[in-house]
Amino acid sequence: MPIHALLRTACAAIALAMLGSAHAADLCEASAPVTTAPTPPALPAQLEPLDHRIHVESDSATLGAHGEALISGHVRVVQDSRRISADAVTYDPRTGRVTVKGAVSFSDPRVRIESDAGSYDQTGSANFDDAAFQLLDRRGRGHAHRIDVLPGGEVKLDGVRYTTCPAGAEDWTLHATSIDLNTAHQQGAARNAYLVFKGLPLFYTPYLSFPLGSERQSGFLYPSFGHSGNSGYMAAVPYYFDLAPNYDLTLTPGYMSARGVDLSGQYRYLTETSHGQIDATFLPEDSQTQASRHYLRYTDQTDLNAHNRINVDVANVSDSNYFQDFAVGSAETSVTFLQRRADYRYRDSVWSVDAQFQNFQTIDISLPADQRPYSRVPQIDAAALWPIADSGLQFALNSETVEFLRGVGPTGLRLNLSPELRWSKRAAGYFFVPAVGWNFTQYDLRNTPTGGSSTPTLALPYGRLDTGLIFERDDRGSGRPLQTLEPRMVYSYVPYRNQDGLPVFDTALPDLNLIELYRTNRFVGGDRIGDANQLSLGMTTRLFDETTGRQFLAATLGQTRYFSVPRVTLPGVPQAAESASNVIGEVEVAAYRDVSVKMDYQWDPYTNVTQKSEVSLQYAPDAARLAAIGYRFQHGVLEQWDGSFAWPLGRRWNAVGRMVYSVLGHSQPIEQVAGLEYHSCCWSLQIVQRRYVVNRTGAMDTSFGLQLELLGLSSVGRSAGSFLRRSISGYSAVGPAP
Repeated sequence: MPIHALLRTACAAIALAMLGSAHAADLCEASAPVTTAPTPPALPAQLEPLDHRIHVESDSATLGAHGEALISGHVRVVQDSRRISADAVTYDPRTGRVTVKGAVSFSDPRVRIESDAGSYDQTGSANFDDAAFQLLDRRGRGHAHRIDVLPGGEVKLDGVRYTTCPAGAEDWTLHATSIDLNTAHQQGAARNAYLVFKGLPLFYTPYLSFPLGSERQSGFLYPSFGHSGNSGYMAAVPYYFDLAPNYDLTLTPGYMSARGVDLSGQYRYLTETSHGQIDATFLPEDSQTQASRHYLRYTDQTDLNAHNRINVDVANVSDSNYFQDFAVGSAETSVTFLQRRADYRYRDSVWSVDAQFQNFQTIDISLPADQRPYSRVPQIDAAALWPIADSGLQFALNSETVEFLRGVGPTGLRLNLSPELRWSKRAAGYFFVPAVGWNFTQYDLRNTPTGGSSTPTLALPYGRLDTGLIFERDDRGSGRPLQTLEPRMVYSYVPYRNQDGLPVFDTALPDLNLIELYRTNRFVGGDRIGDANQLSLGMTTRLFDETTGRQFLAATLGQTRYFSVPRVTLPGVPQAAESASNVIGEVEVAAYRDVSVKMDYQWDPYTNVTQKSEVSLQYAPDAARLAAIGYRFQHGVLEQWDGSFAWPLGRRWNAVGRMVYSVLGHSQPIEQVAGLEYHSCCWSLQIVQRRYVVNRTGAMDTSFGLQLELLGLSSVGRSAGSFLRRSISGYSAVGPAP
């Protein structure tokens, strides 16, 4: 039989085995025999992509008496985007099996397999012996003693070794007795799996399940490790439960060498109208306190419809030392109160209503009872805004009703009403907003001091004029940025009323800043209405690119002048004597030669004393390089320096660090962070040590974090990257290119 006929017959047999019901004459083409091995062919240019035909090239072919076919000599088979090459291909029509031998190579867009021998049949089954494989879409590669492809999309691998490292640099490998991949259900399972890093076994598990795609699946997650000065060495192994498409559960048993065994859990849910989660940790018996310890938090957001929403955030801890013992960092270990609240919100084109129930668990029990916050059960805030025809006039109403509860001191109901009539005129270069209104406050009190009224009332009018101009200097064609000059003036008038007989439930005098500078009432909270006959003046200038909107500079200077000295005060706070507020200034320079600067300054012109100042300077030429220094000062309260950096030390090493140093009183470091990062082509390592002051006790504590990330697999160890992002502003865990 001529060679063309032999090849055509053999190709038809292979096509029947591979594609079953397809017609051989429509699928197979053969080229003339060649004497030298050709370059593996690409899909012929004259054919449309995915035409499903099989194209075969070889040196020779023979056909037996019973229809068996043998194609040998640099066999190349191409179908769509799949390619097979081998030294010899044999087809047995009695079994429908095709056998490939000698330098077998198979590839498709997702995987490449090389082995010494393999076979497949028309049922869809295939196997490869002593096979090396490479996953093209995730840079993984490995070796298996045997690979079996079963009908229905199931793949079994025996004696598997896997890594994402390049050949000759297998820094880490994952070994398993067997791995089963079910592509139909997007699930995988490994048995007797263990991870080896730099020749050192890191962990072993008899069974490990994992998803093949984005679908979730129940199974063990990777363990975590760490160390804390309070709790000793720590290890935890999470198990994930895929309970349903819209809810799941993660349980994490753990061990702390200084405290004992604990169990953490996280339950999450998602519905069409709500989402939320429950986080809990339980330590049955703390070896140090001989008592059980726990933490519980529940959060939920439910949208009843387009206008109504409910939010819940409730937390509880077993004892007042919980955060001190188990949290990390000065801020986290110094939690004073733990909030519990439930909110209801309503919004439409006119009304905005917020109702909440709120109380607190006092963590710092050393605080006197009369210094602990009141519970609000409930608090209802309602605000409305009605335009009056097209006149520019608006009628606004703000109201608040609160029931305050506490174990000591006066308690009771407070009602605040504030109707307001305003006129708003705004244009491109100016705005003019005068307003007049009325403040009314009514109490219904219990446990009042002897001689005090149980129903005190406060009522007074107020007026306000808020106006400003916006000038622009546009040097078009000069290449200079657009500059603005924005003067603003707010005049406020509120008559004096003696308010010494009113209780103080939630009112305070906030720090002066650009927001407080322009407010009519200098107090926050509804127990005091500050008297005012004052003019607040401010000047802002900006530089920005008019085309992109990128801002280069924003600077503001402002002060309030008092035509009559304010007389309303809080208990224990002396009355002001000056005729003007402190001078405040803010400057922010961004995106100038990779340098950004921010400065806040507050100066008392009468005592010539700086009351507050904050300066931060940051240099960040790219995502891997960052250096920052900051200074914070508040007269008589704090004085701190804060420096941080993240910088490459070489081609693969990065250094990170931060120090917060207190100058006031006993000079000492408040927090110190030092770490090293190493990045290779297939793994990275972060080692971070943190030493900090526990604010409630003043004692120093030390924690140690280790994260080993195996690229293309997962991470093993306590996450250090998320902590560094919180601690170092602008930090990004991006390593240099290998």
